[in-house]
Amino acid sequence: MKVPQFDAVIHAPGRLQICAILSRVDEAEFATVRDLIAVSDSVMSKHLRQLEEAGYVALRKAAEAGRQRTWIRLTPSGYEAFAAHVQELTRLAALTPPGAG
Repeated sequence: MKVPQFDAVIHAPGRLQICAILSRVDEAEFATVRDLIAVSDSVMSKHLRQLEEAGYVALRKAAEAGRQRTWIRLTPSGYEAFAAHVQELTRLAALTPPGAG
């Protein structure tokens, strides 16, 4: 596992949600993830492009029921980066004094 570190690519709320969803499944269909995080197709595509450029997700296109569908999965480096990011967030949260906020 990577050393815990804050990852600015993953940290954006939409990308963090995408990684969290994908960390629990082998792969997920674009529309399912889009609906779970409640964004438009264009916003979802933008998030995926950034995650793909970082090497954190892989996309697979497949025809199903006469329609082209896009499937998304975390890559091994995506799993590592997400786990390290969550570990760093947990560490940061532990620094917060009880009752703060």
